[in-house]
Amino acid sequence: MRYSNKLKWLAVASTIGMLAILLGGALVTKTDSGLGCGRHWPGCNGQLIPTEITAEVLIEFSHRLVTGLVGIFIVVLSIWAWKALGHIRETKFLSFMAVFFLILQALIGAAQVKWGQGDFILALHFGISLISFAAVFLLTLLIFEVDRKFDADKVQIGNRLKWHTIGVTLYSYAVVYTGALVRHTGSGLVCRDWPFCRNDDIGLPTNLNEWVQMGHRTAAFLIIVWIGYIAFHAWRNYKDQKVISRGWMIAFILVLSQATTGAIVVFTRLNLFAALVHSLIISMLFGLLCYMLLLVSRSRVKQKRSGL
Repeated sequence: MRYSNKLKWLAVASTIGMLAILLGGALVTKTDSGLGCGRHWPGCNGQLIPTEITAEVLIEFSHRLVTGLVGIFIVVLSIWAWKALGHIRETKFLSFMAVFFLILQALIGAAQVKWGQGDFILALHFGISLISFAAVFLLTLLIFEVDRKFDADKVQIGNRLKWHTIGVTLYSYAVVYTGALVRHTGSGLVCRDWPFCRNDDIGLPTNLNEWVQMGHRTAAFLIIVWIGYIAFHAWRNYKDQKVISRGWMIAFILVLSQATTGAIVVFTRLNLFAALVHSLIISMLFGLLCYMLLLVSRSRVKQKRSGL
């Protein structure tokens, strides 16, 4: 059975739209446009549509419009996928997650505008949006799976790779949170050297902002090592399952790219384009890790003869 091309186009549009929401949210934060519409929500500066347009108003109001439009796409996609693919076990769960976390991130954004939130709460905003993106992304893959371009039903994954996949996916969320915390606490340039906070003094951080920045760098270094190990493990033992071996190699390339753009952000003193690319890559990496987690949930245990 082949599903409607309209459903596929809606799924692709929703996935791209969620990326736009993630990048739009990062743009709002990085340009300090969070109060571009004042303390008004859903209106802007006391108006439904603002008449006085500044850069901050344009960025904040555009982000709200995109979120609203994409939100409609995702609700329609979730309902349509529920009806068309309800027999696939992951569909209903992913449909619920996509809508629930999209609404949750919108409510947190609204609460920040109306009443303000602490930095540690605001750091959750990007991560919550990321879960919604991952759910939409996986729904899109499920829809395209009918064309048999993916072999997700045939994978055999050993226990070692299974637990590494679960662990690194959960850990990646912690890395995302520390990165968002850097942004929301204004710790982006507290350490102007790289990889250490001060290359002429590699001692411990001396204040909260340095701890936040160096905590994120340490977490990022550990995930590079972890994904690198998993990629090597998959390359050696899963060459016959290209979706596994290639998937982890792509994950390793993405995590290296993430670290590289992170360093560029520091060297360029928070260049906006580099910072947005940094956010884009972590979104792609998290989506891929969630897909690998989906494969784990579907796999049969690989035979002991492989030793893995």
